[in-house]
Amino acid sequence: MANADKVIDVFTSVLEVGRDIVNDELQYNTIEQWDSLAHMRLVAQLEYVFDIMLDTDDIIDMSSVLKAKEILNKYGVKF
Repeated sequence: MANADKVIDVFTSVLEVGRDIVNDELQYNTIEQWDSLAHMRLVAQLEYVFDIMLDTDDIIDMSSVLKAKEILNKYGVKF
């Protein structure tokens, strides 16, 4: 499975939304499902799926799906 698909799967699973909702423009707190608790679940699941440990600044900066991909790229995850 491609890394982009893995990211979409994490977001759809954690936020419990359809794949049609998850795109690069989806941002934190723009949908009811992506609140602070869901944000931490997203972080945990992304760390698990990609076998990485995000630093605090990256967790705070992860404000959209696109930003999540940019951050993952810093950890060697290619898109």
